[in-house]
Amino acid sequence: MSLNKALLALALAAALTACTKTEEAATDAAAVDAAATDAAATVDAAAADAAATVDAAATDAAATVDAAATDAAATVDAAATDAAAAVEGAAADAAAAEPAPAAEGEKK
Repeated sequence: MSLNKALLALALAAALTACTKTEEAATDAAAVDAAATDAAATVDAAAADAAATVDAAATDAAATVDAAATDAAATVDAAATDAAAAVEGAAADAAAAEPAPAAEGEKK
């Protein structure tokens, strides 16, 4: 084999190796891009799920607080009504039990 043919064979071998490496790199880059796209979709889905969970928890908490406030208001209202009735009843009992004392100078 002549020197020119040997150099030509070496150049051809180097070119084929470079093409193969470029194709492998392109394939690897495409795989990495696909993996990154999948990871981004997974993260987006997880974020959406987390947001929905937090929203549902906040709605439940608001409903619980509202129900507790309504119950507390009803309890306070009932207690106030009972207290007013007790005061009125005590006043009526006191008025019925003793006549009012006579002022000075009045007949008894």
